[in-house]
Amino acid sequence: MHRIIIATFFIMVLLSFGAVMAQTTDKEKSAVVAAEKWLTLIDEGKSAESWEQAAKYFRSAVNKEQWEKTLAAVRNPLGKLITRKVKIKSYNTSLPGAPDGEYVVIQFESSFENKKSAIETVTPMLQKDGNWRVSGYYIK
Repeated sequence: MHRIIIATFFIMVLLSFGAVMAQTTDKEKSAVVAAEKWLTLIDEGKSAESWEQAAKYFRSAVNKEQWEKTLAAVRNPLGKLITRKVKIKSYNTSLPGAPDGEYVVIQFESSFENKKSAIETVTPMLQKDGNWRVSGYYIK
């Protein structure tokens, strides 16, 4: 009898873990879609629109003019995008220097006309309206 109770407990724990993992995977997928749409704006030279589509946290950290200048200085010299694929993605509820919330840190392996290999790190944040919006972008 004792073994049945223990076995049942472990099965319940595994099922709960599976449900949490499925939910996290769904959130990661949604965040990746949002990040890719946002990156397309940058690829198309729509820096002002990328700022407008970013998370409120992002927009409060950098104004539109600063974003446009920074993006022009950093991204434009790389040329047109050749390839981009997800390298890693990680769901988090806490990140250094950011308010607690729901984030997915995504690293893309990217290739550009003038830079064969780059890593783009994009961090979508779940907004109160249920949409994922980019709260951070870094390229190296």
